[in-house]
Amino acid sequence: MEKVSPHEALVYLMVTVAAADQAMTDAELSQIGNVIRTFPIFRDFDRDNLVKIAERCSKLLEDEDGLDRILDIVHDALPERLYETAYAMAIEVAAADLHVEQEELRLLQMLRDRLELDKLVVGAIEHSARVRYRIL
Repeated sequence: MEKVSPHEALVYLMVTVAAADQAMTDAELSQIGNVIRTFPIFRDFDRDNLVKIAERCSKLLEDEDGLDRILDIVHDALPERLYETAYAMAIEVAAADLHVEQEELRLLQMLRDRLELDKLVVGAIEHSARVRYRIL
């Protein structure tokens, strides 16, 4: 299995969420950039590598088992204490275009299961995103 850094795993996850419905929107791509610029976890991330990392992720997604491999990469590359952070980032990208497609919901379910996230924590993260992304 491909060995990646925690930063790379988080980028893989965000790209995968954005690509889940077969259409990466400008809002989703913008949100990935926003997360990388503003979340403290990316403070020491070399942004010059972002395109290369996203391309490797896209290539991996082309494989028949690519999605499962990416979920394994995320699980294995991150310390357990960052699983909730990873889920929060995935939610940010999924919610960015103000509409979450069925494919994205399925991916989020797979991620919750793979990372064995607590249902109450998941609910809190999802609720937080819902209130942040409400529109008039």
